[in-house]
Amino acid sequence: MTTLVRSASLTHFAQVAAACGLDARALVAEAGLPARCLDEPDLKVPARGVGMLLELAALRAREPAFALRMVESRRLSNLGPLALLLRDEPTLRDALELLARHIHVHNEALTVHVEQAGGLVVIREHLAAEGATSTRQATELAIGVTFRVLGLFLGAGWQARRVCFEHRGPAIVTVHRRLFGPVVEFGHDFNGIVCDAAALDAPNPAADPVMARYTRQLIQDPGHTRSMAAQVRELVVLLLPRGHCSVEAVAQHLGVDRRTVARRLAAEATTFTALVDDLRSELLARYLADGARPLGEVAALLGFSAPSAFSRWHRQRFGRPARQGRPPR
Repeated sequence: MTTLVRSASLTHFAQVAAACGLDARALVAEAGLPARCLDEPDLKVPARGVGMLLELAALRAREPAFALRMVESRRLSNLGPLALLLRDEPTLRDALELLARHIHVHNEALTVHVEQAGGLVVIREHLAAEGATSTRQATELAIGVTFRVLGLFLGAGWQARRVCFEHRGPAIVTVHRRLFGPVVEFGHDFNGIVCDAAALDAPNPAADPVMARYTRQLIQDPGHTRSMAAQVRELVVLLLPRGHCSVEAVAQHLGVDRRTVARRLAAEATTFTALVDDLRSELLARYLADGARPLGEVAALLGFSAPSAFSRWHRQRFGRPARQGRPPR
């Protein structure tokens, strides 16, 4: 099944491309996307094609911050129906938790998790790779949009504690620091934003609870149900780096038993093991393409308890030892 994203994700793509001396519509055609994706924000287009377009534009423009330049003028309204929901939540924490639950309305490839650790809140984001070796631009776009949403709620004086990216930083980080401030860092074990919990709990004086309930009914279309495979993938992304990824743990998070998970996955022509293996392969390709971590560290991030377990899995999956490089595409 093709993972889709609203073409509103390409807001300001044409302007940034023109500023870099590129033909936006020619790039869109080269990436296999419909030309009208630059004009119709509610058009659903393949997430893989959007990711390819952003990487292609950044490469041709020799601008590693291409996607972030698209973010700088973003408004809450670019999120479409989601913006209506977020605007009327009583606090920013409520808005973020709602964003995590309904982000698929805007981008089916993106997973958002909001966690609290002491006085800090960690907003983790993950993009499904779908065979792409790099999601650098799409990841920076997603994190940048979330950062802009936070700033729109909290005001220009707000500052995150840390903005984290898994990939290595570019040689010049002027745009990154202009958008995020001095707290942007690279080479982390997750993509996301760390901020003070207290800031998220301030009341939203513009919230309208009546409109919030009405909008939520519109968003929660009873005819749209998320597949079990999509829900399992989201949890696997969260659990793998912690070493707690099992069908039992996933079932517990979903509030069902493991047999229910297995039965519903079988109805969707897949299994828990197949989903985990596919996701590990996607993540491995991404880590190897980035080249910032030793293989032992990558193995741990993929949820393997020991390098030997990773080596066995790699040989079974790809037919050769892990030390020989990246898996075949």
